[in-house]
Amino acid sequence: MSDTWQSPETPDRAPIGPWGWLRGIGRGVPLAVLVFGGLIVLLIVRMVERPICGLRRPVTPHITQFVCRVAFFVLGMGYRVEGEPMRGPGAVVANHSSWLDIFALNARKRIYFVAKSEVAAWPGIGWLARATGTVFIKRDKREATSQIAVFRDRLSAGHKLLFFPEGTSTDGLQVLPFKPTLFAAFFDPALVDDLALQPVTLVYHAPKGQDARFYGWWGDMDFAPHLLSTLCARRQGGVTVIYHAPVAVRDFANRKTLAAHAEQAVRAGLTAHRGAEIT
Repeated sequence: MSDTWQSPETPDRAPIGPWGWLRGIGRGVPLAVLVFGGLIVLLIVRMVERPICGLRRPVTPHITQFVCRVAFFVLGMGYRVEGEPMRGPGAVVANHSSWLDIFALNARKRIYFVAKSEVAAWPGIGWLARATGTVFIKRDKREATSQIAVFRDRLSAGHKLLFFPEGTSTDGLQVLPFKPTLFAAFFDPALVDDLALQPVTLVYHAPKGQDARFYGWWGDMDFAPHLLSTLCARRQGGVTVIYHAPVAVRDFANRKTLAAHAEQAVRAGLTAHRGAEIT
């Protein structure tokens, strides 16, 4: 798409040798069992949960959270959290570096992603996204009213909605300018007085000796080779999830000032932690 971030070069991926393939199988098979086994359990539970609770999901998010947290153990990746997730419903905004963001953000706190409508049609990922309650939106101003209504309903149900305001993923070494248009929905009269927003920074730490962009997934990179490279790595790095102080939307004059505040907080977190090794 036209707004996809591109880089003039991508990390060199070393050829995968016999031991690498064994590592890939040793991690990939348990990961697949974990993800798809968890999905089956989630769908079964949701068949009971949905008619009783409607939009509210008192049980199934715990399944998603468990799967995402254990995924890092299976991969052998370090996982560290700084700060505290906000309590109560609201919006969360974060930088976007990799498909691993889904696991990193779900592992600590139960959230619901907001994604472009095209994601729903992606093989595998779209299916998982729909099952876990992702909100799909169309990038069309004519849909704004109906989308705000969806946000209002989900927030009223106690959901935390997560947005990626950069609009694309990067190599994980930078934060792109946040798109203020996204924040316009937060200032709807039905939401602005009660809505809190929390910026979150994701910092990936590459395996020792690897390119700092090892976990980044951007541009025209295919998912399968990137997944395979991650599974077969001899060493793994980790990810740090930094929860910044939440703010009240009503304290900001408009979407541009709110977007600028969130962007500054996320960028500061990346600058402070980039290059550090996870322990």
